[in-house]
Amino acid sequence: MSGKRRRPAGERGGGFSSPACSLHELGQEAPAAGERGVRIKRIYDKPDPADGYRALIDRLWPRGVSRQRAALAAWVKELAPSTELRLWYRHDPKRWAEFGRRYRAELRTHPQELAALRSRARRERVTLLTATREPRINHAVVLRALLLRGASKRR
Repeated sequence: MSGKRRRPAGERGGGFSSPACSLHELGQEAPAAGERGVRIKRIYDKPDPADGYRALIDRLWPRGVSRQRAALAAWVKELAPSTELRLWYRHDPKRWAEFGRRYRAELRTHPQELAALRSRARRERVTLLTATREPRINHAVVLRALLLRGASKRR
């Protein structure tokens, strides 16, 4: 045996009640084609025309994904957490609040990239792509909230 835990039949990763419910449980609704806003998706999920502008926001390229399969519009490494922050955090739920504070501080050092992504989200659907397995406590959640908060202030 390889040492990896096998999931029982019917159990999906992430602990969602079903794949269809995962968007709702993340606070995201299924997007209509041409809709604006920001959503989060794993880079390993199949690209969809409803994704709109697909931006990878990880510092490292995801394993096993070709550039063609990724179907990216952009790879925005500058908006990924620093290597030091990522290694410190390690998806430890006890460090989530502090991670969010530190990551927002890092994002403030990249105002042009943040403004460009926020502006694009006002015009079209933006899908933030990440390789993380943690759907609720990852940098994409922090970045999405920041983009949406900034967009709502200007409307």
